[in-house]
Amino acid sequence: MEVCSKILNESYERAAKRQAKSFIPDPAIRNRAEVVALCLRNRAGVRALLAGLLAKLHNPHVDIRKPYTEIAGETGDDLYSGRFYDERYIQALTERPYYLPINATTAFLTPGFRTKNIVLKINTQLEGRPAEMYAALLQLFDDVQGNRVKARALMDELIRLLIVERKQREASIQNLVRDIRRTADKLPLSAEDIVALISQHLACKNASRIPVLIVAAAYQAASSKLGERINPLHSHNAADKQTGAAGDIEVTLINDAGVITAYEMKMKAVTIADINLAMEKFRAHDETIRNYIFITTENISDDVREYAAAKYDELGGIEIAVLDCLGFLRHFLHLFHRLRTDFLDAYQALLLAEPDSAVSHALKEAFLALRKAAEGAE
Repeated sequence: MEVCSKILNESYERAAKRQAKSFIPDPAIRNRAEVVALCLRNRAGVRALLAGLLAKLHNPHVDIRKPYTEIAGETGDDLYSGRFYDERYIQALTERPYYLPINATTAFLTPGFRTKNIVLKINTQLEGRPAEMYAALLQLFDDVQGNRVKARALMDELIRLLIVERKQREASIQNLVRDIRRTADKLPLSAEDIVALISQHLACKNASRIPVLIVAAAYQAASSKLGERINPLHSHNAADKQTGAAGDIEVTLINDAGVITAYEMKMKAVTIADINLAMEKFRAHDETIRNYIFITTENISDDVREYAAAKYDELGGIEIAVLDCLGFLRHFLHLFHRLRTDFLDAYQALLLAEPDSAVSHALKEAFLALRKAAEGAE
Protein backbone atom coordinates (compact mmCIF):
# COMPACT_ATOMS: atom_id res chain seq x y z
CA MET A 1 0.00 0.00 0.00
CA GLU A 2 2.55 2.55 -1.18
CA VAL A 3 -0.36 4.90 -1.81
CA CYS A 4 -0.62 5.60 1.94
CA SER A 5 3.04 6.59 2.18
CA LYS A 6 2.52 8.78 -0.88
CA ILE A 7 -0.49 10.49 0.74
CA LEU A 8 1.53 11.27 3.86
CA ASN A 9 4.56 12.51 1.98
CA GLU A 10 2.53 14.78 -0.28
CA SER A 11 0.70 16.19 2.74
CA TYR A 12 4.04 16.87 4.44
CA GLU A 13 5.35 18.64 1.34
CA ARG A 14 2.27 20.85 1.10
CA ALA A 15 2.49 21.72 4.78
CA ALA A 16 6.21 22.47 4.61
CA LYS A 17 5.64 24.97 1.80
CA ARG A 18 2.82 26.77 3.61
CA GLN A 19 3.90 27.01 7.23
CA ALA A 20 2.64 30.54 7.85
CA LYS A 21 -0.92 30.06 6.59
CA SER A 22 -3.62 27.68 7.78
CA PHE A 23 -5.31 25.21 5.45
CA ILE A 24 -8.61 25.59 7.32
CA PRO A 25 -10.74 28.75 6.90
CA ASP A 26 -13.27 27.88 9.62
CA PRO A 27 -11.90 29.40 12.88
CA ALA A 28 -13.70 26.92 15.16
CA ILE A 29 -12.33 23.88 13.32
CA ARG A 30 -8.91 25.52 13.10
CA ASN A 31 -8.92 26.05 16.85
CA ARG A 32 -9.86 22.40 17.47
CA ALA A 33 -6.99 21.28 15.26
CA GLU A 34 -4.60 23.41 17.32
CA VAL A 35 -5.92 21.97 20.59
CA VAL A 36 -5.27 18.41 19.40
CA ALA A 37 -2.01 18.96 17.51
CA LEU A 38 -0.32 21.15 20.10
CA CYS A 39 -1.39 19.36 23.29
CA LEU A 40 1.91 18.92 25.12
CA ARG A 41 0.43 16.74 27.85
CA ASN A 42 -0.93 14.09 25.51
CA ARG A 43 0.21 13.36 21.96
CA ALA A 44 -1.98 10.31 21.47
CA GLY A 45 -4.84 12.41 20.10
CA VAL A 46 -3.03 13.86 17.12
CA ARG A 47 -1.56 10.49 16.22
CA ALA A 48 -4.98 8.78 16.34
CA LEU A 49 -6.49 11.58 14.26
CA LEU A 50 -3.75 11.37 11.63
CA ALA A 51 -4.32 7.60 11.40
CA GLY A 52 -8.05 8.13 10.87
CA LEU A 53 -7.48 10.82 8.26
CA LEU A 54 -5.06 8.60 6.37
CA ALA A 55 -7.60 5.77 6.38
CA LYS A 56 -10.28 8.16 5.09
CA LEU A 57 -8.04 9.45 2.30
CA HIS A 58 -7.02 5.92 1.37
CA ASN A 59 -10.63 4.68 1.39
CA PRO A 60 -13.28 7.44 1.34
CA HIS A 61 -16.00 4.89 2.19
CA VAL A 62 -14.78 4.35 5.77
CA ASP A 63 -16.36 6.19 8.68
CA ILE A 64 -13.46 7.98 10.39
CA ARG A 65 -15.29 7.60 13.70
CA LYS A 66 -14.99 3.79 13.51
CA PRO A 67 -11.27 2.97 13.89
CA TYR A 68 -11.87 -0.64 14.98
CA THR A 69 -12.41 -3.73 12.83
CA GLU A 70 -15.05 -5.06 15.25
CA ILE A 71 -17.68 -2.81 16.81
CA ALA A 72 -20.78 -4.15 18.52
CA GLY A 73 -23.87 -3.59 16.38
CA GLU A 74 -21.83 -2.44 13.35
CA THR A 75 -21.74 -4.77 10.34
CA GLY A 76 -21.00 -2.41 7.44
CA ASP A 77 -17.83 -2.08 5.40
CA ASP A 78 -17.05 1.36 6.81
CA LEU A 79 -14.95 0.08 9.71
CA TYR A 80 -11.15 0.21 9.60
CA SER A 81 -8.16 -0.57 11.81
CA GLY A 82 -6.83 2.71 13.17
CA ARG A 83 -4.00 0.84 14.83
CA PHE A 84 -2.92 -0.64 11.48
CA TYR A 85 -2.69 2.77 9.79
CA ASP A 86 -1.06 4.22 12.88
CA GLU A 87 1.67 1.59 13.32
CA ARG A 88 2.26 0.99 9.62
CA TYR A 89 2.31 4.57 8.33
CA ILE A 90 1.94 7.31 10.95
CA GLN A 91 4.95 5.84 12.74
CA ALA A 92 7.10 7.12 9.87
CA LEU A 93 6.30 10.71 10.84
CA THR A 94 8.26 10.24 14.07
CA GLU A 95 11.36 9.20 12.13
CA ARG A 96 13.75 10.60 9.55
CA PRO A 97 13.27 12.81 7.58
CA TYR A 98 10.09 14.06 9.29
CA TYR A 99 10.80 13.94 13.05
CA LEU A 100 7.41 15.40 13.89
CA PRO A 101 6.75 15.88 17.64
CA ILE A 102 4.17 13.15 18.20
CA ASN A 103 4.07 9.96 20.27
CA ALA A 104 6.76 7.44 19.40
CA THR A 105 4.31 4.55 19.76
CA THR A 106 0.76 3.86 18.62
CA ALA A 107 -2.11 5.86 20.06
CA PHE A 108 -4.32 2.77 20.02
CA LEU A 109 -2.59 1.20 23.00
CA THR A 110 -3.14 4.26 25.19
CA PRO A 111 -6.06 4.29 27.67
CA GLY A 112 -8.16 6.60 25.51
CA PHE A 113 -8.43 4.11 22.65
CA ARG A 114 -7.20 0.76 23.93
CA THR A 115 -10.41 -0.89 25.08
CA LYS A 116 -13.17 1.08 23.36
CA ASN A 117 -14.14 -0.75 20.15
CA ILE A 118 -17.06 1.65 19.76
CA VAL A 119 -18.05 4.42 17.40
CA LEU A 120 -16.20 7.55 18.49
CA LYS A 121 -19.13 9.95 18.60
CA ILE A 122 -19.08 13.42 20.14
CA ASN A 123 -20.50 12.26 23.47
CA THR A 124 -18.12 9.30 23.85
CA GLN A 125 -16.25 9.26 27.15
CA LEU A 126 -12.57 8.60 26.49
CA GLU A 127 -10.15 7.92 29.32
CA GLY A 128 -7.22 10.22 29.77
CA ARG A 129 -6.44 13.90 30.08
CA PRO A 130 -6.77 16.67 29.23
CA ALA A 131 -10.50 16.37 28.67
CA GLU A 132 -10.58 19.37 26.31
CA MET A 133 -8.15 17.66 23.92
CA TYR A 134 -10.31 14.54 23.71
CA ALA A 135 -13.45 16.66 23.27
CA ALA A 136 -11.81 18.54 20.39
CA LEU A 137 -10.63 15.26 18.88
CA LEU A 138 -14.10 13.71 18.87
CA GLN A 139 -15.55 16.86 17.38
CA LEU A 140 -12.95 16.76 14.58
CA PHE A 141 -13.85 13.14 13.81
CA ASP A 142 -17.44 14.33 13.49
CA ASP A 143 -16.42 17.37 11.42
CA VAL A 144 -14.70 15.12 8.90
CA GLN A 145 -17.52 12.60 8.74
CA GLY A 146 -20.06 15.43 8.45
CA ASN A 147 -18.10 17.00 5.56
CA ARG A 148 -17.53 20.25 7.47
CA VAL A 149 -13.83 19.89 6.76
CA LYS A 150 -12.00 17.85 4.13
CA ALA A 151 -9.76 15.06 5.38
CA ARG A 152 -6.91 16.29 3.21
CA ALA A 153 -7.15 19.86 4.52
CA LEU A 154 -7.22 18.70 8.14
CA MET A 155 -4.25 16.38 7.65
CA ASP A 156 -2.28 19.18 5.99
CA GLU A 157 -3.17 21.51 8.85
CA LEU A 158 -2.12 19.07 11.56
CA ILE A 159 1.20 18.40 9.86
CA ARG A 160 1.72 22.15 9.31
CA LEU A 161 1.21 22.81 13.02
CA LEU A 162 3.61 20.01 13.95
CA ILE A 163 6.28 21.30 11.54
CA VAL A 164 6.00 24.79 13.03
CA GLU A 165 6.30 23.38 16.55
CA ARG A 166 9.29 21.25 15.58
CA LYS A 167 11.05 24.30 14.16
CA GLN A 168 10.28 26.35 17.26
CA ARG A 169 11.78 23.59 19.40
CA GLU A 170 14.88 23.41 17.23
CA ALA A 171 15.32 27.19 17.39
CA SER A 172 14.96 27.16 21.17
CA ILE A 173 17.65 24.47 21.53
CA GLN A 174 19.97 26.25 19.08
CA ASN A 175 19.63 29.56 20.95
CA LEU A 176 20.47 27.94 24.28
CA VAL A 177 23.46 26.08 22.80
CA ARG A 178 24.67 29.34 21.25
CA ASP A 179 24.45 31.08 24.61
CA ILE A 180 26.46 28.30 26.25
CA ARG A 181 29.18 28.51 23.60
CA ARG A 182 29.70 32.17 24.51
CA THR A 183 31.03 31.03 27.89
CA ALA A 184 33.85 28.96 26.37
CA ASP A 185 36.53 31.43 27.50
CA LYS A 186 35.28 31.60 31.09
CA LEU A 187 36.58 29.53 33.98
CA PRO A 188 35.21 26.00 33.47
CA LEU A 189 32.81 24.54 36.01
CA SER A 190 34.41 22.62 38.85
CA ALA A 191 33.78 18.91 39.30
CA GLU A 192 31.38 19.66 42.16
CA ASP A 193 29.58 22.28 40.06
CA ILE A 194 29.03 19.64 37.38
CA VAL A 195 27.77 17.11 39.93
CA ALA A 196 25.30 19.73 41.22
CA LEU A 197 24.19 20.51 37.66
CA ILE A 198 23.61 16.85 36.75
CA SER A 199 21.88 16.27 40.09
CA GLN A 200 19.40 19.05 39.28
CA HIS A 201 18.78 17.55 35.86
CA LEU A 202 18.33 14.08 37.31
CA ALA A 203 15.68 15.48 39.65
CA CYS A 204 13.52 16.64 36.72
CA LYS A 205 10.44 14.67 35.68
CA ASN A 206 10.78 11.72 33.29
CA ALA A 207 14.56 11.52 33.72
CA SER A 208 14.91 7.72 33.58
CA ARG A 209 17.28 7.90 30.58
CA ILE A 210 19.67 10.28 32.36
CA PRO A 211 21.75 7.67 34.28
CA VAL A 212 22.50 5.89 30.99
CA LEU A 213 23.73 9.13 29.46
CA ILE A 214 25.85 9.95 32.51
CA VAL A 215 27.81 6.70 32.28
CA ALA A 216 27.97 6.82 28.47
CA ALA A 217 29.34 10.38 28.56
CA ALA A 218 31.98 9.39 31.12
CA TYR A 219 33.25 6.60 28.86
CA GLN A 220 33.17 8.81 25.78
CA ALA A 221 35.20 11.50 27.52
CA ALA A 222 37.82 9.07 28.88
CA SER A 223 37.82 6.44 26.12
CA SER A 224 41.38 7.06 24.95
CA LYS A 225 42.69 7.13 28.53
CA LEU A 226 40.94 3.90 29.46
CA GLY A 227 41.56 1.99 26.24
CA GLU A 228 37.86 1.17 26.31
CA ARG A 229 34.77 2.28 24.43
CA ILE A 230 31.01 1.83 24.71
CA ASN A 231 28.86 0.07 22.15
CA PRO A 232 26.14 2.21 20.51
CA LEU A 233 23.30 2.80 22.95
CA HIS A 234 20.15 0.77 22.47
CA SER A 235 16.71 2.34 22.25
CA HIS A 236 15.31 3.55 25.56
CA ASN A 237 12.24 1.29 25.14
CA ALA A 238 14.09 -1.79 23.90
CA ALA A 239 14.34 -4.68 26.35
CA ASP A 240 17.69 -6.46 26.73
CA LYS A 241 15.99 -9.72 25.66
CA GLN A 242 15.00 -8.09 22.37
CA THR A 243 18.38 -6.57 21.63
CA GLY A 244 20.55 -9.35 23.03
CA ALA A 245 22.35 -6.71 25.09
CA ALA A 246 24.21 -7.58 28.27
CA GLY A 247 22.99 -4.34 29.86
CA ASP A 248 21.95 -0.74 29.27
CA ILE A 249 25.58 0.09 28.49
CA GLU A 250 28.17 -2.34 27.15
CA VAL A 251 31.88 -1.55 27.45
CA THR A 252 34.47 -3.18 25.22
CA LEU A 253 38.20 -2.82 24.77
CA ILE A 254 39.21 -0.63 21.84
CA ASN A 255 39.73 -2.92 18.81
CA ASP A 256 37.92 -5.79 20.56
CA ALA A 257 34.20 -6.60 20.24
CA GLY A 258 33.92 -8.63 23.46
CA VAL A 259 31.92 -6.95 26.23
CA ILE A 260 34.08 -6.70 29.37
CA THR A 261 31.83 -4.49 31.51
CA ALA A 262 28.05 -4.11 31.47
CA TYR A 263 26.00 -1.47 33.27
CA GLU A 264 22.35 -1.72 34.27
CA MET A 265 20.54 1.44 35.35
CA LYS A 266 17.86 1.55 38.05
CA MET A 267 15.70 4.52 39.03
CA LYS A 268 14.79 2.48 42.10
CA ALA A 269 16.57 0.50 44.78
CA VAL A 270 18.49 -2.55 43.53
CA THR A 271 17.27 -5.83 45.03
CA ILE A 272 18.70 -9.30 45.40
CA ALA A 273 16.20 -10.43 42.77
CA ASP A 274 17.73 -7.89 40.34
CA ILE A 275 21.16 -9.42 40.94
CA ASN A 276 19.84 -12.93 40.33
CA LEU A 277 18.25 -11.83 37.05
CA ALA A 278 21.51 -10.17 36.02
CA MET A 279 23.41 -13.41 36.61
CA GLU A 280 20.99 -15.28 34.36
CA LYS A 281 21.50 -12.62 31.71
CA PHE A 282 25.28 -12.59 31.56
CA ARG A 283 25.55 -16.35 31.93
CA ALA A 284 23.63 -16.52 28.66
CA HIS A 285 25.91 -13.86 27.14
CA ASP A 286 29.45 -14.27 25.89
CA GLU A 287 32.20 -15.28 28.32
CA THR A 288 34.16 -12.03 28.17
CA ILE A 289 32.16 -10.11 30.80
CA ARG A 290 34.23 -9.58 33.96
CA ASN A 291 32.29 -6.72 35.55
CA TYR A 292 28.53 -6.19 35.93
CA ILE A 293 27.65 -2.86 37.53
CA PHE A 294 24.29 -1.59 38.72
CA ILE A 295 23.89 2.19 38.82
CA THR A 296 21.04 3.31 41.03
CA THR A 297 19.54 6.64 42.02
CA GLU A 298 18.29 5.22 45.33
CA ASN A 299 19.95 4.07 48.56
CA ILE A 300 21.88 0.79 48.51
CA SER A 301 21.24 -1.63 51.36
CA ASP A 302 24.09 -3.49 53.07
CA ASP A 303 22.36 -6.81 52.30
CA VAL A 304 22.44 -6.07 48.56
CA ARG A 305 26.10 -4.97 48.65
CA GLU A 306 27.12 -8.09 50.56
CA TYR A 307 25.10 -10.42 48.32
CA ALA A 308 26.67 -8.91 45.19
CA ALA A 309 30.19 -9.16 46.61
CA ALA A 310 29.67 -12.78 47.67
CA LYS A 311 29.03 -13.87 44.06
CA TYR A 312 32.62 -13.24 42.92
CA ASP A 313 33.96 -16.71 43.72
CA GLU A 314 30.76 -18.43 42.61
CA LEU A 315 30.95 -16.71 39.24
CA GLY A 316 34.60 -17.52 38.69
CA GLY A 317 35.91 -13.98 38.80
CA ILE A 318 32.96 -12.01 37.47
CA GLU A 319 32.40 -9.11 39.82
CA ILE A 320 29.00 -7.55 40.52
CA ALA A 321 28.88 -4.06 42.03
CA VAL A 322 26.07 -1.71 42.99
CA LEU A 323 26.99 1.98 42.78
CA ASP A 324 25.23 5.24 43.52
CA CYS A 325 24.68 7.26 40.33
CA LEU A 326 25.95 10.62 41.59
CA GLY A 327 28.70 8.91 43.58
CA PHE A 328 29.91 7.29 40.36
CA LEU A 329 29.88 10.66 38.61
CA ARG A 330 31.65 12.49 41.44
CA HIS A 331 34.44 9.91 41.57
CA PHE A 332 34.86 9.96 37.78
CA LEU A 333 35.09 13.77 37.61
CA HIS A 334 37.72 13.94 40.33
CA LEU A 335 39.69 10.99 38.96
CA PHE A 336 39.67 12.53 35.45
CA HIS A 337 39.60 16.13 36.56
CA ARG A 338 41.08 17.51 33.34
CA LEU A 339 38.29 15.80 31.38
CA ARG A 340 35.41 17.32 33.36
CA THR A 341 34.41 19.76 30.58
CA ASP A 342 34.82 16.98 28.00
CA PHE A 343 32.36 14.94 30.07
CA LEU A 344 29.86 17.80 30.20
CA ASP A 345 30.09 18.38 26.44
CA ALA A 346 29.70 14.65 25.75
CA TYR A 347 26.68 14.48 28.05
CA GLN A 348 25.07 17.44 26.27
CA ALA A 349 25.72 15.92 22.83
CA LEU A 350 24.27 12.55 23.84
CA LEU A 351 21.27 14.23 25.44
CA LEU A 352 20.42 16.31 22.37
CA ALA A 353 20.89 13.31 20.08
CA GLU A 354 18.27 11.27 21.95
CA PRO A 355 14.81 11.08 20.34
CA ASP A 356 12.07 12.95 22.18
CA SER A 357 10.48 9.61 23.05
CA ALA A 358 13.49 8.86 25.29
CA VAL A 359 14.38 12.37 26.45
CA SER A 360 11.63 14.94 26.09
CA HIS A 361 12.19 18.34 24.56
CA ALA A 362 11.41 19.88 27.95
CA LEU A 363 14.15 17.79 29.59
CA LYS A 364 16.66 18.85 26.94
CA GLU A 365 15.75 22.49 27.40
CA ALA A 366 15.96 22.12 31.17
CA PHE A 367 19.55 20.90 31.01
CA LEU A 368 20.65 23.66 28.65
CA ALA A 369 18.99 26.30 30.81
CA LEU A 370 20.62 24.85 33.94
CA ARG A 371 24.04 24.78 32.27
CA LYS A 372 23.60 28.29 30.95
CA ALA A 373 22.79 29.55 34.45
CA ALA A 374 25.65 27.56 36.05
CA GLU A 375 28.20 28.92 33.58
CA GLY A 376 26.90 32.48 33.90
CA ALA A 377 25.89 32.85 30.27
CA GLU A 378 24.07 36.09 29.53
